[in-house]
Amino acid sequence: MAHLGARLGEVSPGEVHIHLPMSPSVTQQHGYFHGGATTTIADSAGGYAALTLLDDATEVLAVELKVNLLAPAIGDELEAVGTVLRSGRTLTVCRMDVFARSGSERKLVAAGQQTVIAVRA
Repeated sequence: MAHLGARLGEVSPGEVHIHLPMSPSVTQQHGYFHGGATTTIADSAGGYAALTLLDDATEVLAVELKVNLLAPAIGDELEAVGTVLRSGRTLTVCRMDVFARSGSERKLVAAGQQTVIAVRA
């Protein structure tokens, strides 16, 4: 995440925000945020949201991930929001929404769902 320039935002039980500023290293040939960068921060936001509901000796690994890119991602930054839909003993399902932010405007550009598995650290 540091390589991309992403930073952790708001963290609360079952929800995590990750911010990714616009830079040439995360764009594609048309100047939009690259779908890979968009998906990466969505995946991390969901995984970290799952971690907020698990004990300190547990890590998570994604076992399933589906992201729909809904609109060209252009703006000052992207904000990924991971929200736990259901936390289980072994599997946790999370929703992931990614918004493009320009000033006070916020537009949904990607949405998805992931399943993570809890593993002992």
